[in-house]
Amino acid sequence: MIEVTVRDEVAVITLARPAKLNALTAAMRADLAAAVREHGGSGRGIVVTGTGRAFSAGEDLHEATGRSLVAEVELFHDMTRAVLESRVPVVAAVNGLAVGGAAEWTLCFDARIGVASAEYFFPENHLGLSISNAASLLLPRLVGGGRALRLVLDSVRLGAADALAAGLLDELVAPEALVETAVARARRWSEPGTATAVHLALLRPPAAEVERAFAAETAAAEEVEASGIAQAGMTRFVESKPSRER
Repeated sequence: MIEVTVRDEVAVITLARPAKLNALTAAMRADLAAAVREHGGSGRGIVVTGTGRAFSAGEDLHEATGRSLVAEVELFHDMTRAVLESRVPVVAAVNGLAVGGAAEWTLCFDARIGVASAEYFFPENHLGLSISNAASLLLPRLVGGGRALRLVLDSVRLGAADALAAGLLDELVAPEALVETAVARARRWSEPGTATAVHLALLRPPAAEVERAFAAETAAAEEVEASGIAQAGMTRFVESKPSRER
């Protein structure tokens, strides 16, 4: 589930499923896109964070097993599309582990602020899955093409200090100051009289390039689904990690 509150004219969207490390069901992904669109045209900004020890474990593979991988990927794409369409700053407050599609979602945000326990992890390659959220465009844009390739192909966890050095995080703060810092950043960028909305449109990746990345990633999802490696990888994951919450 997600929770939305408004703090000092900034919408704070909280992933609130800590028992499952805030793993994203299909319904949650649709709700996240809707919440960003609801608050993306007014106010002073949007902050997204998690509860517990994770920002989000990414796609809920227990739910996704047996479903269309293409449909699952396109739900992630719409989350990214919603952020890039917003007219206010969108800031990730990365409170812990950020995995797969959730980590990739933050790549389109205007800032990513983390804590010492934050980690980035792109496990798709070793699960037989494909990346999403226009990560094929946005990850190299942030960290460089060579490093992006290694992060995806090696599927290694990147701790907070390394994520900061790589450009995945912009700043590290104390846990108790995380959301407050993110809200302050959004407010500072959207003070009355600023031209933030037009600069967001100018400086974010062009929509046409993002849509081409979406199309390529959807085609990749179709390929790994048709080959059977995606379903096999999800089944291995589910069997190795029984779900304690439905």
